[in-house]
Amino acid sequence: MKRIVLFAAALAAILSGCSIEPVQPWDRDLLAEDAMQLVPHPVNEYTADHVYFSKEAASGGAGVGGGGCGCN
Repeated sequence: MKRIVLFAAALAAILSGCSIEPVQPWDRDLLAEDAMQLVPHPVNEYTADHVYFSKEAASGGAGVGGGGCGCN
């Protein structure tokens, strides 16, 4: 019985910390900043990916065809 009560208390504590709160209109400008995006600088990310898959000829790249010579 103690295990069930302990499990229920732990579950309630965990779930209470995961409440969903709607974003207020005055907070949306902060969430729309570039630093808050998954990829804050898409051009830099593209360049880094291009260099990586150009050098890794054996792996086939990141879904883009081409060899290791960087000529694609």
